[in-house]
Amino acid sequence: MKKALRPAFQVTIPVLCGYLFIGFAFGVMLRDAGYLPVWAFFSSLTIYAGSGQYLLVSLLASGASLVTVAVMTLLLNCRHIFYGLSFLETFHQMGHRKWYMIFSLTDETYSLLCSLKTPEGVDPNAMRFLIAILDQSYWIAGSVIGGVIGGVLPIDSTGIDFAMTALFTVIFVEQWKSAKCHIPALLGLGAAAVSLFLLGPDKFILPAMLAICVMLVALRGRLSKEVAE
Repeated sequence: MKKALRPAFQVTIPVLCGYLFIGFAFGVMLRDAGYLPVWAFFSSLTIYAGSGQYLLVSLLASGASLVTVAVMTLLLNCRHIFYGLSFLETFHQMGHRKWYMIFSLTDETYSLLCSLKTPEGVDPNAMRFLIAILDQSYWIAGSVIGGVIGGVLPIDSTGIDFAMTALFTVIFVEQWKSAKCHIPALLGLGAAAVSLFLLGPDKFILPAMLAICVMLVALRGRLSKEVAE
């Protein structure tokens, strides 16, 4: 586990830079809604849903019921179901740690795990586990700092939630540069664009994910050859 800590930290540095600011933004928004920093800590510890936590702030501020919060969070983060499908065998080999891996599979952590290259002599499962823990610790730290500073300094939180979109874009660009085959990325962009055009911003995520899964399964043989060349 100790051997995996250093390479895991190095891999997560981009997420560290992003999550501190994005978590900070969440903490500020939660504080603006009237909640103390302790709520930012427990929310990031137990929910840890990124965009779901941003949504939670507006739902709490509007006095939404628990049922509404649960349903909206499920719809917003249902894409994580598809993330987990690609790691079924990998997580199964990790023993009891698989439960935390399932819980902690955010967009950014999933992206890092997909492109993970384990150094020689380092346990891949240990490195995956540490990546997940480090990423969540960055998010928790950022949200608590945001909650504390947001209560001390007057901060205008208008547009601050765009930080998450910016982080996702940076990670996408890095993966595009390192990938040998760009077909999956193009399929994803195409499916998302078409779904967004046809269904609108509130309903496009799930259909887009389903379309992406179908296309990737249908082209699995060709994609494997592209990557191997």
